[in-house]
Amino acid sequence: MDRNPSPPSSEAEEEEESDAVGNTVYSKHWLFSILTRLIEDVALFLQEFNAPDIFMGVFAKSKCPRLTEICVGILGNMACFQDICMSISKDENLGQVLLQRLCDSDSPTLLETSRLLLTCLSQPEVANVWVERIRENPSVYDCVCFIMSSSTNVELLVKVGEVVDKLFDLDEELMLNWIKNGTCRSVGPSVDDSPEELPDFKIVPCILEAAKQVRSDNPEGLDVYMHILQLLTTVDEGIQAIVQAPDGGKETWSLLYDLVCHELCQPDDPPITVQEQKTVLASILSVLSAMFASQTEQEYTKMRKNMPLIGSLIRILQYMEGCGKRSADDSKESEQQETGRADLNEEDFHLKILKDICCELLSNMLQELTKENTLEGLHQGHLNEQTCSCAFQNLLPLYFASVQSFLEVLREADQTLAVNLEKRFPSLKVHA
Repeated sequence: MDRNPSPPSSEAEEEEESDAVGNTVYSKHWLFSILTRLIEDVALFLQEFNAPDIFMGVFAKSKCPRLTEICVGILGNMACFQDICMSISKDENLGQVLLQRLCDSDSPTLLETSRLLLTCLSQPEVANVWVERIRENPSVYDCVCFIMSSSTNVELLVKVGEVVDKLFDLDEELMLNWIKNGTCRSVGPSVDDSPEELPDFKIVPCILEAAKQVRSDNPEGLDVYMHILQLLTTVDEGIQAIVQAPDGGKETWSLLYDLVCHELCQPDDPPITVQEQKTVLASILSVLSAMFASQTEQEYTKMRKNMPLIGSLIRILQYMEGCGKRSADDSKESEQQETGRADLNEEDFHLKILKDICCELLSNMLQELTKENTLEGLHQGHLNEQTCSCAFQNLLPLYFASVQSFLEVLREADQTLAVNLEKRFPSLKVHA
């Protein structure tokens, strides 16, 4: 007769006390393995008994939101296993019904539906099936935009954002379609399943609204929505969608400016903060850089309003220098640890991306400075010998023309500072 698996012996526990579950003799690893096998057995059992077909009947007839939520949640758990995920994904009827759940008015059901979609989109074998299905179903755009623009459920907004981020990353054509969308009205969510007309959604305002909702409560969610904006700027249509909004892109610029200048990598934060915030900073600065390059005539890009942003960019570079020194020390200590070195190299790679984006934006902004702007920056403390030296150190030699242009303006505003910088960077003096 089969029996339940035995727990680990007390002797095993003594050998590895940190692995114990509380004060018991049960190993965390053993418990986790049992739970994993149990979940897999249940998933296979449900698949054998055609659970997806049963759930189809539930979706068609049930008026109980919790029952619908549970069924979608079970499907989401089943989809974690590749073979079952492929079976669910290839069922066209089930696929269409699940996409219709995005038009549900119940937040828990929407959360489970989004989780299921993300699970399927994360499986390379079936991702294209879902991308094509979503591309052919215009109501998905409206339902997703409705959620992003109106929901206050942070957990739901984060999960929906992850779905959009994954979709845009997988398929540029779908992203372009969603950028151009919003010209015709569509059927959207309603409480009683009767058709309800929604406003003409534009993707950028919906993303911004969701980002505002998650910014304070969920840093990971903010990272997701900033990355979505960054993906938009990888195509000309996306940049135009941002800067040709009715407000000319002012709302986008204001939000990103506020994040960089008042929330992320602040003066009282330790330098290691830049390591923790590197991905969200890279996304934000990438969008700001694209906007600055395409809309230099907009009022919000005028340099007299953006000296604090220049100060923040230089502070980010200063923090990265601090992290670079620490990484070098850590590298020596972990030279014999292959895994640690691989992780370190990955961290260095992401910091390099952030530095490149930061330097590009800073160089473009420095070129636009006038004597008046520079005097204001000096007065406010954003520009001094220390910050200018940091900027030059990072910008040279790639952005030599920008540095030289700024130095000429600086010479008019503060000749002593300009001379001191020329002494520290002889190559500038030679070309003066």
